[in-house]
Amino acid sequence: MMTLAASAQAEIVHARADTRAKGRDAVIDTMRGVAILMVIGIHSLPQPLDLAWTKAMDAALRPCVPIFLFASGYLTARAGRVPLFKRLKAAVIPYTIAFIAAYLYMTLHNPAMDHRVTTTVARFALAYVFVYYYVFVYVGCTIVLWLIYAAGGTDRQDMEQRMTILLALAIGFGLVVGSYLDPLLFRLGFAEPFVDEARMRDIPFWFSFMALGALTASFAGATARNMRAILVGAMLFAYSLYLAVRLSGIGDAAVYDSTAFFLYAALFSVALMVLQPSSSLLAGLGSGSYFIYLWHIFIVMLLRDHAGLRQFGPAASFAITFGLTAMVSIAALGAVRQFSSARVARWLGA
Repeated sequence: MMTLAASAQAEIVHARADTRAKGRDAVIDTMRGVAILMVIGIHSLPQPLDLAWTKAMDAALRPCVPIFLFASGYLTARAGRVPLFKRLKAAVIPYTIAFIAAYLYMTLHNPAMDHRVTTTVARFALAYVFVYYYVFVYVGCTIVLWLIYAAGGTDRQDMEQRMTILLALAIGFGLVVGSYLDPLLFRLGFAEPFVDEARMRDIPFWFSFMALGALTASFAGATARNMRAILVGAMLFAYSLYLAVRLSGIGDAAVYDSTAFFLYAALFSVALMVLQPSSSLLAGLGSGSYFIYLWHIFIVMLLRDHAGLRQFGPAASFAITFGLTAMVSIAALGAVRQFSSARVARWLGA
């Protein structure tokens, strides 16, 4: 396995070098590489999060999805347009293939599973399999960004100012929705599981990170880079606040769309951008992060359902799950890129 993973790493780095000619951004891909490793880390943590260290690590890793959205907004602002159909196609086709595989896995592990057409369609549309909620968060945010660019007009002289105002308003609206969505749903009589699912898919809140990425593209120059120490310090302080809220349960201690989470994840994303990280291996992972996102969870679930790692304790279970999942995911990404056609690789998200 180690030899296969090393070979796959070399293939990923080689593939990353080949994509430079296509205009990929090494910093953005490196950020995505960091983010996908954070995703694997979250899903490798023993559940439920009963221990302080597991909550602290979960809290530290939570900016993973915001990083992806931030990067998408940043690249969109750099390009000045939203290729909506291309992005939707690139998101939905790999998700559909992964959904079918996840559905089969769930069926094998649950003979009593409801297979009615309406239930299956709901599972697909709401991503009620494994951890695929991010797919439609991304789709929803992309559509919103496309609408905002459409509202921005075509006059380039006024477009920049208009876009800045619209994106800033979107961030404010997202924070308001994040603050009041759950009290509203509880007042309307919805049960807590439904409210949790709604908050997980709180598009206005998640779009705040995409809007922030687009805004950052306009001032991510020398002035911002001179503020590296301040931004990193502010990010660490924001993390301590977010962790304190989650550990103490004071105020809104939600994992997802709380104001404390926004502050930490936003500063994490901006600080990472300003630090300008660049790694060939991480960039290779980042360019194939959608593939890893869709397929790594099968490894996690197999280990969780069949490996009996709990007997080794939570720390060892986490380390083994993370290490094996990362290695197998990297190997699978390298294998798909090396042995499949370009079309099949796209269909699988690689």
